[in-house]
Amino acid sequence: MDLKAFVNDYKEAFGEKVELPYVFGYSDHEVGELVKTQGCMFKAFNRLRAGEAICYNAQTVGCGGGKFYTGFAPMPEYVPDFVSHKEHYKLSPEMVRDYVRQVNVMPADKEFLCFARVDRIADIEPWCEGVLFLAAPDVLSGLLSWIFFDNNSPEAVTAPFGSGCSSAITQAINENRRGGQRTFLALFDLSVRPYFEKDIIGLSVPMSRFKEMCATMRQSSLFGTAAWKRLRSRIDE
Repeated sequence: MDLKAFVNDYKEAFGEKVELPYVFGYSDHEVGELVKTQGCMFKAFNRLRAGEAICYNAQTVGCGGGKFYTGFAPMPEYVPDFVSHKEHYKLSPEMVRDYVRQVNVMPADKEFLCFARVDRIADIEPWCEGVLFLAAPDVLSGLLSWIFFDNNSPEAVTAPFGSGCSSAITQAINENRRGGQRTFLALFDLSVRPYFEKDIIGLSVPMSRFKEMCATMRQSSLFGTAAWKRLRSRIDE
């Protein structure tokens, strides 16, 4: 897959001002700088968004939940009680346990979880398993229009409950490994919102779906339609 062609198409569709998306996945070697966070792993995303490639391993993810959802450790025993009784995100600890069973977090099969902006790597590499878009509402509407173009499934875009790392990373990697087409609205978690601007929402796309989408991008409403042209002019402001 030609990433350079995708970047050119993306900029043509959305404009030069729009933030490019980020690829992520597991690797046997460090891709970019190994970063360590106290607490939420998304604290380091300012470096990613500035253009650096970054990666984490089991020792550098500072949140117990984040370490679990990235596959670097089993779920800490305290998580169900914490999510229910402390954070009040679920009615009961058993609901948390049931949710975790549904997600089916797979252990990391390689040492590093890596992230890079799409223009910082030469091509889609074997470690790339998903693509994360960070988008304001107008841009998000264009992305969803593109997703719906060739997919009639009611699950073409989903918004599952979960932590920021679960919705942005775990779900997309699981979907990619089954060759699925679901995409995931992400970063709704109240605990992760402070690390992103108030008008930015995440959209996480498994690589299995992203490759399909790129093949139809120029046929979609993002090119040559009056409706998108009107909205694009507002994005350009």
